[in-house]
Amino acid sequence: MTHDQKQPIELHYWPTPNGFKITILLEELGVPYDVKYVNIGKGDQFKPDFLKIAPNNRMPAIVDPEGPDGKPISVFESGAILMYLGQKFGQFYPTDWRQRVAVDEWLMWQMGGFGPMLGQNHHFGVYAPEKIPYAIKRYVDEANRLYGVLDRRLEGRDFVADEYSIADMATIGWALGHERQQVDINEFKNVDAWIKRLLARPAVQRGIEVGKDERARMNLATDKDAQKVLFNQR
Repeated sequence: MTHDQKQPIELHYWPTPNGFKITILLEELGVPYDVKYVNIGKGDQFKPDFLKIAPNNRMPAIVDPEGPDGKPISVFESGAILMYLGQKFGQFYPTDWRQRVAVDEWLMWQMGGFGPMLGQNHHFGVYAPEKIPYAIKRYVDEANRLYGVLDRRLEGRDFVADEYSIADMATIGWALGHERQQVDINEFKNVDAWIKRLLARPAVQRGIEVGKDERARMNLATDKDAQKVLFNQR
């Protein structure tokens, strides 16, 4: 099912791997959207208006003015947004039951593991004021295990499911951080080839460019105020 979107989708966003998921999909769909930056280093995610649509104080979130019944609908959690948009526009989220199960499996794998574990890897390896060897090793080891899972899945495949889908879009932003995750991508040839395959898509390139200048203004590794907002949650 396709849908002619007349009013732009309102995207509450900051340029992070979770944010990229949605900009990539919207670029692939060619759907109009307006970006509302949620500066996570300044605490925008705690503002009451944002919490009304994203009660977990995390971006991304969307407001679609043309919801299922013609009325606006808000969606939070990046995986839920991908599923909503995939269903609404009838693209990148198969209707065949078996194919959809495969997409759902790998989307849930990313949401439950490949995102959160790599996020902890970033935190303890890059941002934590105290370097804790046990924590760093734990999450570097887990990152490498997860890349191994993905590498085996991609053996003989171009994409994580049967065709290019929201499962790929969910995963690529996190995989781009392999170097700082202390993952040697040369050990995961299938993942490396898949990353290059996705980066060859113009919509993927455009999606990860959204907000690049905004992000450059906040160097989280050195911005102590942003670290306090993000890591000492109130």
